[in-house]
Amino acid sequence: MIELTKEQLDIKKAAREFAEREIPKYSKECDEKEEFPWDLWRDSCKHGFVGVFIDEAYKGQGYGYLENALIWEEFHGIDPGCGFATLGTTIGAETLLVNGNEDQKLTYLPPLVKGKAIMAIMVTEPQAGSDVAGIKTKAEKIGNYWVINGTKTFSTNGSIADYAIVLARTEDSGERHRRFSTFIVDLKEDGVERRKLTGKLGMRASDTAEITFKNVHVPKENLMGKRGGGFYHIMDFFNRSRTWVAAQAVGAAKGALGFAIEYSREREAFGNKIASFQAIQFKIAEMATKLEAARLLAYKAAYMLDKGEINPVFSAMAKWYAAKIAVEIVDEALQIHGGIGYFSDHPISRFYRDVKAIEIYEGTKEIEKWLIGRRILGVQ
Repeated sequence: MIELTKEQLDIKKAAREFAEREIPKYSKECDEKEEFPWDLWRDSCKHGFVGVFIDEAYKGQGYGYLENALIWEEFHGIDPGCGFATLGTTIGAETLLVNGNEDQKLTYLPPLVKGKAIMAIMVTEPQAGSDVAGIKTKAEKIGNYWVINGTKTFSTNGSIADYAIVLARTEDSGERHRRFSTFIVDLKEDGVERRKLTGKLGMRASDTAEITFKNVHVPKENLMGKRGGGFYHIMDFFNRSRTWVAAQAVGAAKGALGFAIEYSREREAFGNKIASFQAIQFKIAEMATKLEAARLLAYKAAYMLDKGEINPVFSAMAKWYAAKIAVEIVDEALQIHGGIGYFSDHPISRFYRDVKAIEIYEGTKEIEKWLIGRRILGVQ
């Protein structure tokens, strides 16, 4: 049983009030134009909501993953697209905190929380998504530099980030999962080509890009952790990031449920408010119950991380189940709205498009269930 402290409740309340006041100013326009909400991001940094899990030594708030999850939940309850765009600007900092050296952390983490820089993590390639070890981007050691060649795609913040953690192949032989390393790459370096990807179904306020590296020279000091440890650095990232993805799903589901409750109390049919209909009451009951279950799972996953318990199974459970529930709840919420919910004037239509992405990034639902089942059964 997880009981939030007064400080955590205050954080949650402050995030909700900020989100309710500020996010609606940007959500519809950023979705329609596929534009990043620059002013919202800067204000979110100014108010201390971005990267709260980053240690105080690196100018962060020094909170845990549970506090981080609470903020993600509240932002996504107002708009998943702007919520992800704004809070996702530190993506990759999770593994840098764990695997980076002191100089790297002092250099690259403080600008993220100050609103001075945006980060990305680049793993997926055109031919390798769920199969992380199938990437082909290569880094070759030449003198005091690593020279990177290859292409990354579906990179969050790819066209706007200042630097990124890039997974690349550094070995041609040996154990399959020991052939990769991670590098901190300045995206302003010569040879970095960026192409913003447009036409996404949802999460359109969040920047997504394809990145091509052509003989990009990276100083040897920018190797993160030990050579050959890159695959495990990315797994470290997923074990942590899946907690805030679960919180995204919880927030989106909460927002959609709120829309459905409000509409049910206002809409009349056959001379009565539709809230009086048993069919609507059953829907709301199921939605609310599923939401509570998903929230507890998400909170527990974050709580375990804060206690130092790195449990890939539990993080995967939280991410998979919460995303599944979010899709179901948003679908039912739109159904309750009927025809009006199908038009872009109502935010539920945006939620409907946005939440599907949560079942895909940071590990598809199929990969999450495969990971869970394999670990429980002890199958290699």
